Amino acid sequence: MNQDFDQDLDSYHSENIPESSEMKAGRTSLKRITLDILETLFISAVLFLAINAVSARIRVDGFSMEPSLHSGEFVIVNKLAYKNGSPKRGDVIVFHFPRDPQQEYIKRVIGLAGDEVVVSNGTVQVNGEVLDEPYILQSPAYSGSWQVPEGQLFVMGDNRNNSSDSHNWGTLELDYVVGKALVVYWPVSDWGLVEHYPLTPR
Repeated sequence: MNQDFDQDLDSYHSENIPESSEMKAGRTSLKRITLDILETLFISAVLFLAINAVSARIRVDGFSMEPSLHSGEFVIVNKLAYKNGSPKRGDVIVFHFPRDPQQEYIKRVIGLAGDEVVVSNGTVQVNGEVLDEPYILQSPAYSGSWQVPEGQLFVMGDNRNNSSDSHNWGTLELDYVVGKALVVYWPVSDWGLVEHYPLTPR
């Protein structure tokens, strides 16, 4: 009887169903899709970090740069523009506001280190020369004179009478500069390069 029982055990076995080609293909396809997704995410992360290392984006908030830039526009900023040089007069730059570095401002460079900036009779003078400024909204209604220290800039908004800039909070340290404004990318209707005027005497 035990021999019969052993024979029954020998004859009892689980049936191994061979994996179909369709199942194998499905597993291979799922693995490939997973790898593609991970690869795409990795490439996206690398591109994101690379783009943020060389550029920034800022939203123009307010009317201080009218008519050159309008409130609500988004601007791409070149963060490498001044790695091997310094801003020039006429450049439109983005910087951390000295009184609150969490805020970013966008203004035009008027004076460099060592310059004397004088605002009087509706004109801006740098080192005794009246600047030709076709980009401003209106002539400044205020007056004053400033000496730009070493390592600093004198910046002003193009909308002279509606701008918080160096004429009321002082000069800007170069270390606060984020980069040079390049292009307006949003809204699409306003797309275009930001104009940087080389400032010259009249």
